[in-house]
Amino acid sequence: MTQKTSTPLPSPAPAPASPPPTPKRPFAGHNLGTVVGFEFTRTVKKRRFWIATLAIPVVMAIVFALIYLSNSSTAASADAQKTAAMSFTYTDASGLITPAIATAMGGRQASDPDKALQDVKDGATDAYFAYPADIATQPVKVYGQDHGIFDNGKYDAVAKQILTASAQARIGSPQLMAAASGDVKTESQTFKDGQPAGGLGSAVPPLMFLLIFYVSIILLSNQMLNSTLEEKENRVTEMILTTLNPTTLIIGKVIALFMVGLVQILVFLTPITVGYAFFRDKLAMPDLDLSTLSFEPGTMLVGALLLLGGFTVFTGVLVAIGAVMPTAKDAGTIFGPLMALIFVPFYAMTLIISDPHAPIVQIFTYFPLSAPVTALLRNGFGTLGPLEASIVIAELFIIGFLILRLAVHLFRYGSIQYSSKLSIAGTFRKRTIPGGK
Repeated sequence: MTQKTSTPLPSPAPAPASPPPTPKRPFAGHNLGTVVGFEFTRTVKKRRFWIATLAIPVVMAIVFALIYLSNSSTAASADAQKTAAMSFTYTDASGLITPAIATAMGGRQASDPDKALQDVKDGATDAYFAYPADIATQPVKVYGQDHGIFDNGKYDAVAKQILTASAQARIGSPQLMAAASGDVKTESQTFKDGQPAGGLGSAVPPLMFLLIFYVSIILLSNQMLNSTLEEKENRVTEMILTTLNPTTLIIGKVIALFMVGLVQILVFLTPITVGYAFFRDKLAMPDLDLSTLSFEPGTMLVGALLLLGGFTVFTGVLVAIGAVMPTAKDAGTIFGPLMALIFVPFYAMTLIISDPHAPIVQIFTYFPLSAPVTALLRNGFGTLGPLEASIVIAELFIIGFLILRLAVHLFRYGSIQYSSKLSIAGTFRKRTIPGGK
């Protein structure tokens, strides 16, 4: 009997190993919050940040204190002058001075001008006033004993007061006196499209956006520039970019710096607010009537959008400079002229307000680096039409977005280029990104 042997079947080939799962980048929002928190905390923890931030309020507080003490002393001296008795003589060639008024103020009429002047020199009387025949064309000559620059001003004041009181008594009518001297109050009302215009009260609120723009750019521009250069100079940028998207890093830095700017603005405004609320009279601050301010929704919305658009443009430009330049010293050669551009429109401010359609004003209105200031000025004074406002706002946001995109692109390549300036054209010829990004 033949025994059959079965041939063993070959074992199935092992299945090819599946590739390891690709590590996923952490959630962008989480990274953005991390960057914002880190940048904000790192900045506010620095001692030099608080020294620079508190330096201005401290100086302002010292100045306010000196003004307070000075005004208190001045007020006391003025009160003392009002109650101080002064002996004087006068001669009246005009015939306008009323003797009773002069006598009531401590004066007496002199018959000899030379003797009256000599009495002042000898200290027998405090002052001598010589009223000319023609008050309209000839000056009143005032002679007095020297008691210091401030105290000497009382002689002119008394001489004028005697003449004014005598003229008013001669006219016999306060109304005619006020009309003759031009001391008349007026109230003006203008209309626009058939409705009462706000005047200066409607210009102040939108112009506050211009003030905020200047303060934010001046305070934050240097920090924006250094924020992208700091990691590059410390040689840690390539390590950061292995786990973080450059776009997230840049946006996080911008948001953090904006928050830092808000902290600085609040610190700067604190002494001004306290001084105005509690020491306005002693500090000689103007009394602002907030009820006269007019907040027009359209104008305020345009101002807010111009502020955000201008901030976006300048932020993108500063980040791009930081990405291209290897060190802060090299970036300073471009940073200075760039900052000067935001003040150029002020040299033509009169023309911007009076003739907004002049060619140079139109150039300033639409050139991206001068558009924020020029448009904010025109918006505040009501010379920026709806069409022009829409064009400038769209231009600022579009150009700002494109510059930020360019800044992120340049930061990808320039972040690890430490020794020389980055070639912008060269970055667009590269097909790969350093570090695999």
